[in-house]
Amino acid sequence: MSLLLVAALLLSPQDDLKQLQAVFETTAGNFIIEFYPDQAPNHVRRFIELARQGVYNGTIFHSMVPHGIVQGGDPETKNPQARAKYGTGGFNLGLKPEFSKIPFSQGVIAATLLPNEPNSAGSEFLVIIADQPQFTGKFTTFGHIVEGIEVADKISTTPVDDKQIAKERIEIRNITIRPRPVPPPPAPPPFSTETAEELSQYRLVMETSKGNIILEMLPDKAPNHVRHILRLASLGAYDKTAFHRIAPGFVIQAGDLNTRSEAIPQAAQKYVVKIPAEINDIKHRAGIVSMARGEEIDSALTSFFIVLADQPALDGTYTVFGRVAEGMDVVEKIAAVPAENERPKERVDIYATKVERKK
Repeated sequence: MSLLLVAALLLSPQDDLKQLQAVFETTAGNFIIEFYPDQAPNHVRRFIELARQGVYNGTIFHSMVPHGIVQGGDPETKNPQARAKYGTGGFNLGLKPEFSKIPFSQGVIAATLLPNEPNSAGSEFLVIIADQPQFTGKFTTFGHIVEGIEVADKISTTPVDDKQIAKERIEIRNITIRPRPVPPPPAPPPFSTETAEELSQYRLVMETSKGNIILEMLPDKAPNHVRHILRLASLGAYDKTAFHRIAPGFVIQAGDLNTRSEAIPQAAQKYVVKIPAEINDIKHRAGIVSMARGEEIDSALTSFFIVLADQPALDGTYTVFGRVAEGMDVVEKIAAVPAENERPKERVDIYATKVERKK
């Protein structure tokens, strides 16, 4: 590579690092990151320079913990015959630590270090799939995924050997550094403009491992809860979750996003917020669907329960937003699953929760 070409690849003083992003094109799909130049300017600059030079092209994600962490960026991984060296290359590029208080939350990109060598950062990096608060302030965070966390999560499930090295090659084909595109005008959140009458035309179809349950919405009684549930369901938040509570004769409960078998879609994440109660006059009888919450009345988040028998003690205390229209026999099958301290002994999957219009 000529010196002129190298110079053309390097950053200029005019580059606004905050306005750049990196598009990872991988054999498992694409994801996009943006940077933290205020907290880690040297790490950001070095990553961009390496990407523009093609250093990452042909490398693989060589180590991972399912739904937890992915590691990549080692030039040694370009050689399929050098598995014994995977994880040892690309270090000591003259980068000193730029530790910050940025939390190690889902989507964070951080520089990898050699054990007990704080100045050893180089081309290798970590992708955080699930929150890792124990790493905050111990590694340099220089970016975060803004699109495609699902792809990174998929990569994290690559089979590994007894040394935590990937058995399959998930390659980085290319990393393109480009200006951040001008964002389009913000669209209203899903199900934010419909009238109560229009909302009543939608229903939820829960596809479970015990059969389908169809939920009718009651927007005239709890319009904001109906919008909230339809919004989350339409964006896939409840897909690949499970019923986490079975209380025979009382309720079965679902909607805890901690039961997801994959990371929650990024489009849904910003709508996982507390919703104020909408207490109404619907009685908690068999088949009624109501929002679970903590001690605070306005603390409902995503979890909901289906009532198995009359529960007058719940009336006027929890927000009813729907009822079982079809599939009460499936509800009863789920209620019959053995449980210990109300925790199911077998996983009762919710494969998908689909929003449909009434026929």
